[in-house]
Parts: sequence; C-alpha cells; structure tokens
Amino acid sequence: MSGLDHRLRVLRQYVRDGAPALRTAAQELDAHPDGSTLYPQVPLLDRLATLQIPSRHARNPLVIEGHAYYLTSAVERVVFHEEAAAHGDAALLLSAPGSLTAGMLVTALGDDEQQRVFFDRVQARPTWTFLAMTEPQGGSDAANLRTTLTPCDGGYRLNGTKRFVGNAHRSPVGVVTARTGPGPLGIRCALVDTSDPGCGTGPIATLGMRGVLGTLDFQDVRVPESGLLGRHLSPTRRGMWGWLHSFNPLRCVAAALGVGIARAAYDYARHHASPQGGTVALSLDTLGARIRGVQGLTRHAAAAVDADPANAHLPAAAKNAAAHLAVEATSTALRLLGPGARLEHPLLDKWARDAFGIEYMEGTSHVQAQSVFNALARTGTAPR
Repeated sequence: MSGLDHRLRVLRQYVRDGAPALRTAAQELDAHPDGSTLYPQVPLLDRLATLQIPSRHARNPLVIEGHAYYLTSAVERVVFHEEAAAHGDAALLLSAPGSLTAGMLVTALGDDEQQRVFFDRVQARPTWTFLAMTEPQGGSDAANLRTTLTPCDGGYRLNGTKRFVGNAHRSPVGVVTARTGPGPLGIRCALVDTSDPGCGTGPIATLGMRGVLGTLDFQDVRVPESGLLGRHLSPTRRGMWGWLHSFNPLRCVAAALGVGIARAAYDYARHHASPQGGTVALSLDTLGARIRGVQGLTRHAAAAVDADPANAHLPAAAKNAAAHLAVEATSTALRLLGPGARLEHPLLDKWARDAFGIEYMEGTSHVQAQSVFNALARTGTAPR
C-alpha cells in the first residue's frame, strides 16, 4: 500500500500541520536533554500522549473530519510518526509521554484489569512509560538475559540492570523483561513502578537522540503477583511470544522515523544547497527516489503486520532499509551544503546525529537481516 486512502491522508495532514511546532522544542531539548517540561507545551505531543491505547480503554480518540483515530494500527502509527519526523523531530517524538512501547506489551500480555489500570494511569495526565529489555552484558539477546524475578511471599523480587531504555529516567511506570527460570519459557514481563524502594534511574548522555535514553537498576524491588503480565495465558504465549509480536509494529515505527529523518534532510538540502551544474540536482533526484522506495516498503510492512501480527520479515526489511537511508540522506545533505555545513546548519547537524540512532532501535541491522533470511529459508523464495 504505497498510496494512502482518504482517511490516512486526513491524518497525515493533521500531523503535517502540527509538526513544525516540534522543531523549536527539539533544538531546546538537544541543548538541555533533561527538559521534560517541554512536552505539554507542544499540542501535537500532548495529543499523542493519550493515543496508542486500545479502543476499549481509550477515553478520547483523535477525531478529524468525522474519522476516529486510536493510533493502534501499524499503518496509522507509520503515517503519524513519519510525518511528525519529516516536519517536526524524531528525537522529541521518542522522548515524549505516552504508551508506545510499554503499551504494546501490556495490550499483548496484560489481562483486562492490568490493561485498565495501566491505560487509566496513562490517560489521567501526561505520563512517560518505558520498555526495559537491553542489558549491559548481552544487549537485548534473550538467551543472555540476567535480570531475575525470584518468587517471594505474595509476589516476586526483581534484581538486575537495564541500559539504553527509552524514557527510563522520567517514567513512573513501565514493563521490564526478566527471568523466572531457564530457557525461553522462563522469560516474563512485569509492570514496575519506579518509585518503589530499590529502583534507581538515571539519564544516558548521547550525541544523537539526546534526552531519549536512560538506565534502570533493580535491587530487591518487590513486584506483586498482580504485576506479572501474562498470568492468564499459556506458558508459550506469556513471555517471548508477546515480546516478539510487539517488535513487529515497533519496527515499522522505527522505519517510519528513519524515513521521516531522510525526508527532512532531503527537503532541507533542496532549499539550501547551491546549484553546481547538474551534480546537486542528480544527487537529490537519486536520494528522492530512494526515499520513495523505502517509504513504500515501510507502508507495505505496516499493512502486512496489521493483517498478521506474526509477520516479521517485512518490518525487519523496512527497518533495516530505513536505518541506512536516514544516515545516507543526512550525509548527502551535509555534503551538498559544503564543508562547514555542521556549524552553519545546526538543525541538519542534529538530524545527522539522530539518524545513527535508528540503527539501534528494535534490533540492529544484522538482527533484521537474520529475520529476512529466516523467512527466505522457510519458503525457498523471496517473501513479499
């Protein structure tokens, strides 16, 4: 679905109209990465904070021209995030309040009461949330997961360390992956309140995507039985099943952010690069064609995930292509603007730093390539 129907075009225009307000705030966030108070001042982000919530729990969907949007489908998420990154800023989107990552796990694995409590809390006021998976020793490799949930009276004790977690340092609540035992069936997801004793948080300083990442440390943090997600599901569906199924739409979102950064750099170069014969025009035409190709792949992947959440190879291919595209587009724009471009064009410099962050979202390139290869090996033909 490279094209958009009327309903999605209406959503795209809404985001396009509101996204420019993000850029001023984004540059302030880049200079002061802990500036959490920026977010309620940007209407588009304030609205996003109450979306991406299942319709049965959503109190206030976005309604435009008679169309209701919950931003729970992969296609809607892709349209929203691509346009907001292209006309606004990707880093600010990722560091804004809302339930994007944690909400997907709660929706996939939470029972009715867990979902109600979590989403009521998110909708009561602008609330940051997190999904804590990555660890210092093994990244997000499930086989090397060392954070543990140990049974105790009436619940569990959580111990371990998580790194490179989106919004960990400003979130009051989130989802943590941990082990209750060996093997894939021993991986569970738990709701954790960061105000509980034994939980420590802090920001991580980065060159790109500033203000997004944080750390979490758990020392005998008590998790009640009611905080363990997937209690009502079979052992095969309450751990990695929900985790991996949530990755597929998230990879589409990461791809959309990469496409959005590429579009922003492309548009910036078109307006600021000085003509040098046909060289600049040729470089921009080539880049524009690449952007359209990856944009089409990303939308196709989102539609495939909405049709079948287990679809993994198309989101992986889109995310891989978009990560490379974001770096290619920002590098090309800097080259076309000359040797002093990073100093003379600080907004483009910011996007160029942010572009490298797409590579590390929801699995690096080799992880995505393995997913595509696995699909090819199963079918014997290139998956479509």
